[in-house]
Amino acid sequence: MELILQRTYFKEGTNGALFYNDRFLGFTIELPWLNNARTISCIPEGVYNLKPRFSEKFKHHLQLQNVKGRSLILLHPANDARKELEGCIAPVQHLSGLGKGISSKITLQKIVSICYQAFDRKEQVTLLIKS
Repeated sequence: MELILQRTYFKEGTNGALFYNDRFLGFTIELPWLNNARTISCIPEGVYNLKPRFSEKFKHHLQLQNVKGRSLILLHPANDARKELEGCIAPVQHLSGLGKGISSKITLQKIVSICYQAFDRKEQVTLLIKS
């Protein structure tokens, strides 16, 4: 199973649109591209394996595997990239600005549901990030 994240880069943040089988799932917000610098930049474009993850803070969410030079890159809820992200990706229902959105938890639940169904079927789940 492959999710596709189509990014648009801005100085203030990175906005994107997430798709599965040509179906729009939601928008994404991230930090701006700053050469993959830890905690202040979005991650490089590429293909990443996703795996299920649970924490008390974010509940069920997703983790990107094998991000060069980075660790613990997650797909988790957030509505303001600069205030709530350290290189992770946050799905949002609507964009409200550059690196900002609304209704992140609802959008994440939809994505997690689709991915966890694939995990239950023992499918590999990947995220293709491109511009």
